[in-house]
Amino acid sequence: MPTLERFEEIEAWKKARELTKAVYDVTRAGEFGRDFGLKDQIRRAAVSIMSNIGEGFERGGNKEFKQFLAQAKGSAGEVRSQLYVALDAGLITQPQFDQYYQLSAEIGRLLGGFIKYLSETEYEGSKFK
Repeated sequence: MPTLERFEEIEAWKKARELTKAVYDVTRAGEFGRDFGLKDQIRRAAVSIMSNIGEGFERGGNKEFKQFLAQAKGSAGEVRSQLYVALDAGLITQPQFDQYYQLSAEIGRLLGGFIKYLSETEYEGSKFK
């Protein structure tokens, strides 16, 4: 893996940013915008993915980074679960569900692969050995 200089270079972070934007867009309008509990919860979970990747990267150690990535992976699962609630409540359409579910599942897979890679590699700051 090439040296990463910034967490913004991590593919899972880029996808998490895309998911967060989509979640904010869909929760801004209509009935979803008025469901304050679910709207706030799914937004927090989406933001948590990005935040944990960034914070873990900046911590500078392999063990801590893996813990933050695991937390981000958990948040991706939380988003997927909340998408079911939104779908069942009629707050999003099936195509929206499918799109956001696929993106959050992809983030989870990317994070799982990254965690595995880090388990087999030494990481110091932004340097992989």
